[in-house]
Amino acid sequence: MKLKKLASFMCAALGSLAIQNAQAADAISDGVVKVGVMTDMSGVYSALAGQGSVVAAKMAIEDIGGKLLGKPVELVSIDHLNKPDIAASKAREWFDNDKVDMITDLVTSSVGLAVQQVARDKNRITINSGAGSTALTNKNCSPTGIHWAYDTYALANGTGNAMVKDGNDSWYFVTADYAFGHSLETETANVVKANGGKVLGSVRHPLSASDFSSFLISAQSSGAKAIGLANAGADLTNAIKQAREFGINKKQKLASLLMFITDVHGLGLESAQGLYLTEGFYWDMDNETRAWSKRFFERHKKMPTMVHAGVYSSMMHYFKAIQAAGTDEAQAVMAKMRELPVKDFFARNGKLRADGRMVHDMYLMQVKAPNESKYPWDYYHIRRVIPADQAFMPLDKSECPLVKK
Repeated sequence: MKLKKLASFMCAALGSLAIQNAQAADAISDGVVKVGVMTDMSGVYSALAGQGSVVAAKMAIEDIGGKLLGKPVELVSIDHLNKPDIAASKAREWFDNDKVDMITDLVTSSVGLAVQQVARDKNRITINSGAGSTALTNKNCSPTGIHWAYDTYALANGTGNAMVKDGNDSWYFVTADYAFGHSLETETANVVKANGGKVLGSVRHPLSASDFSSFLISAQSSGAKAIGLANAGADLTNAIKQAREFGINKKQKLASLLMFITDVHGLGLESAQGLYLTEGFYWDMDNETRAWSKRFFERHKKMPTMVHAGVYSSMMHYFKAIQAAGTDEAQAVMAKMRELPVKDFFARNGKLRADGRMVHDMYLMQVKAPNESKYPWDYYHIRRVIPADQAFMPLDKSECPLVKK
């Protein structure tokens, strides 16, 4: 009789264990959490994103031990070549065939918008750290789309405001001719006008332009006090170099509306000194930022941009949400990501809103003069902290249908 009871107990225990194992397997789709880094590995944005974003993603996976809920975490990556059609096609392949659960980085706004729509259709998560257009969380917002590091509203609100208050009340824009550039020009023009300034005109250039002479001549002849460079990466640095050659900085101020530390490094302090920029992260802010950045530098041999730091920060928050939700199902994870505060070296006061925008403090920086820099990568003065609730577009101005009004 005792043997029968023992056998019965053992069967029940084994049955319960089998159910628990099955539930654990069901909790993680396909038995693996698979994340993808889709970025520019070879073009104008490769320094500010690119391989550095892959390094940051690998660090995040290592820091959670390579597993979630007992299942492995895997990484895939690709160069999207700054082409939205290629990116969208690869995203479909990743979601349908490779069972990718989340895609991050997505530098280049046209790419970010295209992939976010594919992910929405497939009930998968995208976390944009590289793209800048406010459309991602405004009219094109998605219930599974997140915008992490910065956007064009925050950039305009920081750099545009500072320069107009400095007396630069007439502007002319040299703008990258795609979604990001258009958004950055519009947002900055709105800030200029709201502060009593005026916009005298604009000219648009193709992505990956090499010769900016005709665009800069138009800006120079406008007589505007400020020339707003609504571009980024190699386009920005090429425009700044050529503007210096034309002597523009002697009579007109250049406004670097999106500048990364890798751009400053490439230009050198002699050329970049005095420029204002708005950032969501700086490696040399405090002990926490320095500790993570030095780990990153050991692997990448460059200090991280806010895109790199944003990729790591957002992935860690995503992983925490999976742990809290007990599943990698997109809607459950999104709910936890909105519920949990963002507190790490990147964002001390972060919160994911209903529109997908992660709001956090931003910083108005000014590039140091060569004699002010005391050690490698010591490039910025932090001129002002822009609190999270002031840095980003207020929800009452949002066109996102997910926002209740």
